[in-house]
Amino acid sequence: MGSSKHLILGGARSGKSRYAEQLCLSLQQQNPSSELVYIATATAGDGEMANRIEQHQRRRGPEWRLNECTVNLAASLKDTHSDSIVLIDCLTLWLSNCLHQHCWDTERVRFLDSLARFTGTVIMVSNEVGSGIVPLGQLTREFVDQSGWLHQELAKQCSNVNLVVAGLPLSLKQS
Repeated sequence: MGSSKHLILGGARSGKSRYAEQLCLSLQQQNPSSELVYIATATAGDGEMANRIEQHQRRRGPEWRLNECTVNLAASLKDTHSDSIVLIDCLTLWLSNCLHQHCWDTERVRFLDSLARFTGTVIMVSNEVGSGIVPLGQLTREFVDQSGWLHQELAKQCSNVNLVVAGLPLSLKQS
């Protein structure tokens, strides 16, 4: 299996994670020796988020190797075998983690470099947050700006980009 990078964008509860998981499973059927690797960026800061994480884990099943990574995505990707099918979910949670830990500029550069060097298959899920109103607070404006710029940089590297709306993937870029 050759190198493939795929970005999946969508709003909250749009079906983007489910679509990404199905895409990974479909790719694995084409190459059964590939390991499924799920890089999760979420942390269970409260009961509601813990419940969301648990729902995702139940839906995925045991065939996935879980790698929890809140900040250092570059290292997680480097530590993953290039024959793996990697799903990173979710980049906007990772962005938020990095902004709160004041390491965004460094981690963004490290991840984009690591992604460019990665020779395997990686599917990335992220929230499209730039379609709404401009936020009032400085931190939320920075989050929306950084998210939009990250998505643009990723779209340049990706051979496929989809926007998922109501569970339906719309192709924005296809190799």
